[in-house]
Amino acid sequence: MLEVLPIQSKTEQEAMCARCGMPFSADDMAYKAMIDGELMGVCQFTMNQTGGHIHTLGIVKDADILPKDRAEALFVMGRATLNFIDLCGVHTAYFDDKTFTDDAMVKAIGFKKNDEGRWWMDLTDFFLHPCQHDH
Repeated sequence: MLEVLPIQSKTEQEAMCARCGMPFSADDMAYKAMIDGELMGVCQFTMNQTGGHIHTLGIVKDADILPKDRAEALFVMGRATLNFIDLCGVHTAYFDDKTFTDDAMVKAIGFKKNDEGRWWMDLTDFFLHPCQHDH
């Protein structure tokens, strides 16, 4: 079963980021994706006056993960992060991970490029009808 949960300690976050081959950001909040109790991936993010910012999104590097599980973990983890950002009253989000190269996944999560070429999305009412959202 896939679960996306907040990472509760910075020590755990740092260790999980290392397993995903991503830099640890002590100032970021983070979610972990787990399948049947095994770590699949990590998403680090923050919020400020300009919006929510996903800084890193990635999958464990030292595990044999099926493509379907990889895609599901990334998608659900991305959407869970956006839902949390939206619930906090922040209705603009940016995908700022420059090392993440799966543009199709970024689009599937709901982002689109703005006029500056930056991944962006408006979260206003997104989670009322997420499957009908124009992205």
